[in-house]
Amino acid sequence: MKEIKRLLNIIEDKNSKLHEKDFLLTWEQSRDELEQVLYLAEALKSLRASNIDTRVFNNGLGISLFRDNSTRTRFSYASALNLVGLTQQDLDEGKSQIAHGETVRETANMIAFCAEAIGIRDDMYLGAGNAYMREVGEALDDGFNEGVLPQRPAIINLQCDIDHPTQAMADLAWLKEHFGGLDNLKGKKIAMTWAYSPSYGKPLSVPQGIIGLMTRFGMDVTLAHPQGYDLIPDVVDVAKNNAQASGGSFRQVASMEEAFDGADIVYPKSWAPWQIMQQRTELLRQNDSQGLKALEQTCLAQNAQYKDWHCTEAMMKRTRDGNALYMHCLPADITGVSCERGEVEASVFERYRIATYKEASWKPWIIAAMILARKFAHPGDVLARRLEAAIPRVYR
Repeated sequence: MKEIKRLLNIIEDKNSKLHEKDFLLTWEQSRDELEQVLYLAEALKSLRASNIDTRVFNNGLGISLFRDNSTRTRFSYASALNLVGLTQQDLDEGKSQIAHGETVRETANMIAFCAEAIGIRDDMYLGAGNAYMREVGEALDDGFNEGVLPQRPAIINLQCDIDHPTQAMADLAWLKEHFGGLDNLKGKKIAMTWAYSPSYGKPLSVPQGIIGLMTRFGMDVTLAHPQGYDLIPDVVDVAKNNAQASGGSFRQVASMEEAFDGADIVYPKSWAPWQIMQQRTELLRQNDSQGLKALEQTCLAQNAQYKDWHCTEAMMKRTRDGNALYMHCLPADITGVSCERGEVEASVFERYRIATYKEASWKPWIIAAMILARKFAHPGDVLARRLEAAIPRVYR
């Protein structure tokens, strides 16, 4: 209990305005606000481990809107809602009046009468997903200010076209756990590298989330990809500026080998070039199925030129003492397991499989922390009352 109280004191000491804004991009938040979410997640995890009920709501809805497939994030969001005492309700756009032309403003208000949180995953259209979340936010502000809504729901970015903040923050929480604290991350080299995949159209949000967040904590962030697989230039500029401000570094290299050399952490992950994602967005909006098929074939042929961008045992030996931490947002394309040739060699993935599961396990806590930080000006005090009540989660 002493450790939980210490965490709650840290949370309250952070200078945070997260209760006044939605957490849509990590680089829009201050260092204190990022740390408040991390410590809230740790406190929630510790409370549950101590068999203490963490429900701060005894009713209310958490709305989920997934415009793309998901396993980890979908169930992590459901878990987070359950942790804080909310009931999940999925918004199926095909079964709603959205299909009949209902506006975003109207939909946002109609689903939010008893909602405390709205989780949105919208990563299909470059230039649209994050903008849609902000449009929903503006509609909710209007509904709350006009007295339509009794509360202003928190919007949780469950992945957009620009960032995947719940993933990146879960990755940071895992690094904090693995290396024994945030201060120990300073100077660590993390290699965010493109890796070959037999599929195309993977979002840019994970690599962009990594370079946009890890540069905030004094890390040596190295981005590597083949020619033509650029990320959004504005996000690359964010990473450069973050690194300069934090005392870390950000550099781009043209080979996986150079990125892996001396790395403490490696994150080999496939993504589509942002220029391709722009073309894909235009074709999707035009419902041009033939154009999409042609683009897919072009991209797959382009990917096939870089099969040597492969996280192998030989590649791992180039890392610091040959023992870098392998990370992945999952599911990884595993050579000989999930595909004939993919991002990572089977023996490498198997050696770090449990580590990647632990990495993923932070996401429910991070999402729950984001909800609490948005809903309460003093979330540490709210959890302190749960600790004081010490209501058992399971009666034994």
